[in-house]
Amino acid sequence: MYNVIRLPFRSALGSVAAGLVLVSSLTACSALDNIAGGDKVDYRAAKAKATPLDVPPDLTQLAVDPRYAPQAGVISAAALQGPAPVLGAASAPVNNAIAPSSVGSVKLERQGNTRYLSTPLTPDQLWPQLQTFWKERGLNLAIDQADIGIMETDWAENRAKLPNDIIRNTLGKVFDSLYSTGERDKYRTRVERSATGTDIYISHRGLEEVYLDPRQQDTLVWRPRASDPQLEGEMLSRLMIKLGAKDEAAKAAVAQTASASASSPSSATSALPARARVLEGRPAATLQLDESFDRAWRRVGLALDRSGFTVEDRDRTQGLYFVRYVDPAQAGKDEPGFFSKLFGGGDKLTGPVRYRVNVKSEGDVSTASVLDSKGAPENGDAGQRIVKLLVDDLK
Repeated sequence: MYNVIRLPFRSALGSVAAGLVLVSSLTACSALDNIAGGDKVDYRAAKAKATPLDVPPDLTQLAVDPRYAPQAGVISAAALQGPAPVLGAASAPVNNAIAPSSVGSVKLERQGNTRYLSTPLTPDQLWPQLQTFWKERGLNLAIDQADIGIMETDWAENRAKLPNDIIRNTLGKVFDSLYSTGERDKYRTRVERSATGTDIYISHRGLEEVYLDPRQQDTLVWRPRASDPQLEGEMLSRLMIKLGAKDEAAKAAVAQTASASASSPSSATSALPARARVLEGRPAATLQLDESFDRAWRRVGLALDRSGFTVEDRDRTQGLYFVRYVDPAQAGKDEPGFFSKLFGGGDKLTGPVRYRVNVKSEGDVSTASVLDSKGAPENGDAGQRIVKLLVDDLK
């Protein structure tokens, strides 16, 4: 589902499109180029594209062959030092992978419903490549904090979801900003140092544009939508390729883990015991997780990412995540509805409110407790809502 034009102009769209039918026939070739692309994720299409060089009148513009388009990524030193290709020789398959000696191997791991990448690279070696990866996707970084291992993009629209019909490819040449999917995406990358290198987690958050009052349909607002595992898998696959995996191997690995998650019937899944639950009778709002500390620490961090909290700092030796949320009046400017859903109902809060989430090991299981900004137990409504939100994601 997509929005073509904002409400006041929808009635005019038909007449504008009808008047451009003749023009659309002249731009059919460019439409076919877009259709042939078939990209599922495209956050760069909305940006202005470079104007091609003018062709002298006595020359003819050469046809564009996508096989010879510039390739993104890093070129290895070994490739530059190799022998020059012989003219007229058969073309060798293009391989965009980074040299294994430069980045080592990268693997896709799966623990329960959580998927992540494991690489021998250290976080310091990996960080610049992650920065480049998101910029190559057309996404700007809103958070870039190597000291806490968190990178987050701005909200962006996936233009690949827009229709590739003749009208859009004609009208969009001039009025492309009038087209909207009514959805926005944001990605957060979490980097965790491991015994063998680094683990990389990617989480997705989404917004959708809905009517504030479905009956009147006069005011549009942004509301959170569920995280999309397919988009997370797509980005993991592309990052695998960026780090040296072959295209086919990366897609096969992501597809295999996705099918494994969906292979069990829903009835069997619901019959399995929950691996996270709320604990009653504790001084602070607390949940219990059937994991060791290492896994619990990572899963709680990922759950915080998916739930939209801002992790300002973390101290793994103490098991502490320092998180905050913003005044609902301020948060509503770009994410209306989320914080009112989580903490809503009471008086409006002023300024950012900070909490600590304390992960501890208790034998074979772990717990996560909510503390206030000073480290005192928090067992009020907000603390209970935070715990419930985390449990829903950790089950």
